[in-house]
Amino acid sequence: MIPVKPTPGWPAFLVHREVALRPLEAADAEAWRDVRSRNMDWLRQWEATLPPGEDHSGGNYAQVVRRLRRLARQGQAMPFAIEVDGSFAGQVTVNNIVRGSAQFASIGYWLDRGVAGRGIMPIAVAMVIDHCFTSARLHRIEISIRPENSNSLRVVEKLGLHEVGYAPRFLHIDGAWRDHRIFAVTVEDCPRGMLATLISS
Repeated sequence: MIPVKPTPGWPAFLVHREVALRPLEAADAEAWRDVRSRNMDWLRQWEATLPPGEDHSGGNYAQVVRRLRRLARQGQAMPFAIEVDGSFAGQVTVNNIVRGSAQFASIGYWLDRGVAGRGIMPIAVAMVIDHCFTSARLHRIEISIRPENSNSLRVVEKLGLHEVGYAPRFLHIDGAWRDHRIFAVTVEDCPRGMLATLISS
């Protein structure tokens, strides 16, 4: 039997003050459903959807976690649960990890509205970017955001990510193809680390 090669940087546990990131687990189901239910109307407008004709099955929490954990084992994703003061509060997922000559990934995130406005998400994303550039040995991280999503735009602005493009009708979200602004950062852009730069700004 050929041994499974460990995924660089995964699993990972990251902590800064009251914010902790850890692998998303099947045991998070109840807390995940509770947070998503309370935030349904707030999150729906930014949530990816499947266009007509695609298979809409397989979207329950257990199936989502199994898929993400499989991708993590294959080195294609890193699904982090966000905890604030010990309670489940959202998710940051490193997606579409590409190795070889690219060493690239994208990041998506969502947060419980009840803890929004406290600087939680910039800290969480900064920790994940630092982790990607160190333990996971990636070179470039990209974040795509709808132009109307002012909360997410504030995250990349606080982190100082460069806007590198505009993608018309980029993703199917909330029932339609939506434009996105594209932001990116490379390891050379933050030699002191993203979290350290955020805290000192």
